[in-house]
Amino acid sequence: MSVLHPDLLTADGADALPVRIVRKDAPVDGVWAAWARANDFVGKAGQLLLLPASDDGVSGALFGAGDAFDPMSARCLAAKLPDGLWRLEGLEPDETARAALAFALGAYRFDRYKARPAGSARLVVDGGVDIAATVRIAAACALAREMVDTPAADMGPLQIETIAREIAEASDATLAVTTGDDLLEENYPAVHAVGRAAAPHRAPRVIELGWKLDRPDLPLVALVGKGVVFDTGGLDLKTPAGMRNMKKDMGGSAHALALGRLVMQADLPVRLVVLVAAVENAVSADAFRPGDILDSRKGLTIEIGNTDAEGRLILADILTRAGEHAPDLTLDFATLTGAARIALGPELPPLYSDDEALVADLLAAASAVGDPLWRMPLWPGYRAALDSEIADVRNDSAAWAQAGSITAALFLQKFAPTTGAWAHMDIFAWNPRAQPGRPEGGEAQGLRACFEMLSRRFPAAG
Repeated sequence: MSVLHPDLLTADGADALPVRIVRKDAPVDGVWAAWARANDFVGKAGQLLLLPASDDGVSGALFGAGDAFDPMSARCLAAKLPDGLWRLEGLEPDETARAALAFALGAYRFDRYKARPAGSARLVVDGGVDIAATVRIAAACALAREMVDTPAADMGPLQIETIAREIAEASDATLAVTTGDDLLEENYPAVHAVGRAAAPHRAPRVIELGWKLDRPDLPLVALVGKGVVFDTGGLDLKTPAGMRNMKKDMGGSAHALALGRLVMQADLPVRLVVLVAAVENAVSADAFRPGDILDSRKGLTIEIGNTDAEGRLILADILTRAGEHAPDLTLDFATLTGAARIALGPELPPLYSDDEALVADLLAAASAVGDPLWRMPLWPGYRAALDSEIADVRNDSAAWAQAGSITAALFLQKFAPTTGAWAHMDIFAWNPRAQPGRPEGGEAQGLRACFEMLSRRFPAAG
């Protein structure tokens, strides 16, 4: 998987060129005032102006801050600045640290199938920035993004298992994997039903990572991720346009694994369980059908109204499994509904939880690190939309409710652990348009916010 440039962020660089942060309409002092006027540089947010050197090279740059500098705006600099060493000027220490992370996030490129040009812009940061911690966060986001960007042919259930195994081995964590028909023996019937139509080498599996589970004195955090490596829609087949980017339907598993790695690397004082169901929702003679009644690990029967509402089925089993650990806190990530995009668009993931303290902590963390979340209601009036005449619950809500993201969250709530707080994030995991520092393709959403929340609730020693 992707590795960031080893010196992307560095403390060494006496020859680094300055990037001066300029507020909107603030005068540019000195010899560059005329150059700024000639190039219509007025300090608008994201505006960049390179400053020439006497040898036809570059001597520095001006970067627009707008009315108030948002450190996350520095995400575009890694893509816009020429190769070489650069240093930000005119920032407070906290702004420098956040801008350094933004710069590292903006350096991501998915180049597995395409030669990447040699060289890159690198950022020199002062000693007040924890470079190692910053790079770990950027690398976690890069891992999630590359997993999402990788085509389904090369990111199947086995590849997700392999990544989970590598993460576990790096932190002395345990890993248990249940595959294929063993899912029935181990009571994961919904996971098996969704994934059984796939080719044998892409058999469905439940992946469970455990860390510090021998420390009952520590609180237990469960991270749960939807890992549908490709979603055809099953027998209720998607349209070609709807299917085009369904390689990203495993984005929840990528987020759960990347966040789990961050928790372990930071050595947060928690026990950790990461649960991923990795399946392919394929079409074959053995595919589950509309009208089928599925069993679930919790014992609730589920009537299938639409085979394209498969993510909530696999999450039902692994949320139930998470509950068997009696977690103090559960976070689940899933590219669950198109309705979430209709409600909030691609850049603002819905957050669902009935725990007020957890919601407050998540929203505060999201604001602090510039990784937005937006609370949506678990509206009890829509629970009746999940009622079935012949089973305990249906997987597609009745049309009268309309609110597809809310009813999907209400479905998950039926299976979520009850021993502690639970939050569900209906992420898109995708940039639908290319911008500097944000190439079209996989995106990490809510990952940094959740890590910030966990770091505040469970601060590492020292």
